[in-house]
Amino acid sequence: VARVIGGKFNEGWGQPVVIDNRTGAGGNIGTDIVAKSPPDGYTLVMGTVGTHAINSTLFSKLPYDPIRDFVAVAFVVDAEGLLTLHPSVPAKSLRELIALVKAKPGELIYGSGGAGTTGHLAGEIFKTMAKVDIPHVPYKGNVPAITDLLAGQTSMVFATLPTVLPYVRASRLKAIAVLGRERSNAVPNVPTMAEAGLPGFEVNNWTGLFAPAGTPAAVVTRLNTEIERVMRLPDVQSRLSGEGLRFMPTTPEQFTAFVKAEHAKWGIIVKASGARAD
Repeated sequence: VARVIGGKFNEGWGQPVVIDNRTGAGGNIGTDIVAKSPPDGYTLVMGTVGTHAINSTLFSKLPYDPIRDFVAVAFVVDAEGLLTLHPSVPAKSLRELIALVKAKPGELIYGSGGAGTTGHLAGEIFKTMAKVDIPHVPYKGNVPAITDLLAGQTSMVFATLPTVLPYVRASRLKAIAVLGRERSNAVPNVPTMAEAGLPGFEVNNWTGLFAPAGTPAAVVTRLNTEIERVMRLPDVQSRLSGEGLRFMPTTPEQFTAFVKAEHAKWGIIVKASGARAD
């Protein structure tokens, strides 16, 4: 997503945009670099629900404050989530899955990309709301978690749609329900978790653009305007929506309120789950 946006920024501004991948600590390393960068609009971060909502509770100590140290510029995309099953699991709907798990407590297993990820926490919310017992197996990333699901080593995953969509389309995995509030254009016939039997269930795996605290308001407004221009381009819309990525236009003020609400929401969920990253 950053590369798609960066390429369009290049075209619009005639100035190169460098994508600098800094992996590690659930995104904390790259995010901290931006928190400590000059607030001039030249160094930005693609923050996520992890770096700006989950990690402050998941980790005992963060090197940055996700609210105080940043200016929320714009919501970019929600990587829509999907509950998927291995074909061997004899359930064709969420209600059938819940009935199956209740009949065989502890037998079905769900994998995730790691403790404290949205895939893990979505499973914990599901267990609480459906009142079921499903053991969790955390992996070191989504790729090994999905690999084991494809091999039948686990029963299900709560994953971002782009990571599982190719296998659903190839009938190697079964799509049961979308994790967000609305159905996905990528799988329009798949109901949401709320529609399928768990009203109130909603998990969003979002990404947004952030600048260091103190960045001038005029710069933030210009960046927000440019994000909206790029995200509304037909080729960008076509590419992202086909992969289960949804754009939600916001003002900086609206995105700020959204991030604060997500930070509070996920703090409660992480504490209830008992997940710790360290």
